[in-house]
Amino acid sequence: MPTTLTIVDIGLILVGVFLLQRAFGRKRSGPLPPGPKGLPIIGNVLDMPTGHEWETFATWGERWGDIVSVNLLGQTMVILNSPKLALEMLDKKSAIYSDRPTLTMGGELAGWDRTLVLLRYGTVFRETRRLFSQLIGSRKHVERFHSLFEAETRKFLYRLMRHPDDVGKQVRKTAGSIILMMSHGYKVQEEEDVIVNTVDEAVDQFSKATAPGAFLVDVFPILKYVPSWMPGTEWKKKAAAWRAKIDEMCDLPYNLAKDQMAAGTAKHSFVTSALEEGVTPERERIVKNAASSLYSGGADTTVSAICSFFLAMTCFPEAQQKAQEEIDAVIGPDRLPTLADRDRLPYVNALCMEVLRWNPVVPLGVPHRLCEDDVQSGCFIPKDAIVIANVWKFLHDRQLYTDPYEFNPDRFIAQPGRDAEQDPREFAFGFGRRICPGLHLADASIFLSCAMSLAAFKISKVVEDGKVIEPAIEYTSGTISHPAPFRCSIKPRSEKAEALILHEYADLE
Repeated sequence: MPTTLTIVDIGLILVGVFLLQRAFGRKRSGPLPPGPKGLPIIGNVLDMPTGHEWETFATWGERWGDIVSVNLLGQTMVILNSPKLALEMLDKKSAIYSDRPTLTMGGELAGWDRTLVLLRYGTVFRETRRLFSQLIGSRKHVERFHSLFEAETRKFLYRLMRHPDDVGKQVRKTAGSIILMMSHGYKVQEEEDVIVNTVDEAVDQFSKATAPGAFLVDVFPILKYVPSWMPGTEWKKKAAAWRAKIDEMCDLPYNLAKDQMAAGTAKHSFVTSALEEGVTPERERIVKNAASSLYSGGADTTVSAICSFFLAMTCFPEAQQKAQEEIDAVIGPDRLPTLADRDRLPYVNALCMEVLRWNPVVPLGVPHRLCEDDVQSGCFIPKDAIVIANVWKFLHDRQLYTDPYEFNPDRFIAQPGRDAEQDPREFAFGFGRRICPGLHLADASIFLSCAMSLAAFKISKVVEDGKVIEPAIEYTSGTISHPAPFRCSIKPRSEKAEALILHEYADLE
């Protein structure tokens, strides 16, 4: 007769786990990092925030120090609120801090453990990184795609001029067009595109599925065996639906690329290049998942950063004006900036850096897993501990940034008697062997979108019936944080700018 877990069973298991930990727990070579006092058995489960976790973790850091630990049903989680500690541990000791924890909800159940972001450290991870390195591993590699970036960004300006009330949609389409062409040789449709829509849905689900503390099953994996008909198990239905969406995200563009290869019509891409090395079932699995990782890992983060740029330009017109004055002086009104102009636009560069610092795209990074016991700052950190870098806190550290809650691109431009403040890209793209493999791609794409938009448009607050609508500076919770929906006015800076947008678009046809 089949058996199922009841609430009583779960309670007994919890007690059993607690007693086993007390009886057979490993000896520590020192105290754990300090943190909030937990309850018996469940530890700090009830202390975990349910939104904007980075702010709560920063508050804990103010009380308990730069390294904080919590106990989640026996699982140790360590939170780093110091960039120095993050570099010492995740960079210098990357050999033992490069694994990922098993996220039961986002990884095992929803299916994201097949993609690079959650891949366990090992052979498949190293092969996937090798494939990425061949495509986008350096600025020189990314230069091969500059013409693609520039063409798609010109299309973006044209679409945005036609649909100025839908910034997010146009940004997503542009990011999708660039990365899907690189990854699968796929040309995105001008109107609604089924692949872009599918991937956008899946990536939004990833952010929800992997948020720290969002699902109890991540700290107590045995809950995955609870039958889905029991009260409180709606998350199981979510996991099944999310997994189906990820399957679709991986299969749709990959199968299309394979069909085009068979027909001899495929464009050169990551998939076609990787499959030229030979095709086996294992090779196909790695290539398919790597290609989906390239899009899912790169598109949504870039979208968040560029949407943050539009929010910042709406709220801080003085920064916009200063950037536009630089573009006018260096480039002039007769053409748009390109990536070749980047070194001559220091303030625009600084503005892009400030966008990444002001509200980081991935405020807590992606959790690391410790592969063996470690001692740091006099604290014992046990093997299998989950380690979280509070990137948001690093980028608002008063020891590194003057007035960190102010939007001020000038902080990154050295002046007589004052050095430039720390480049936020040193923290924003991750650490050690888990640093984002697409950082050069994202960096170039963000700069180009910002520079071209500044050259073409005036971005301002909406005025209705003589009243200025003040946008709220609010951000979503989740692994990837986006600006909450906001309204802004986007208009060509002049008739000449409008004519330039139309001319540049016509040249692409």
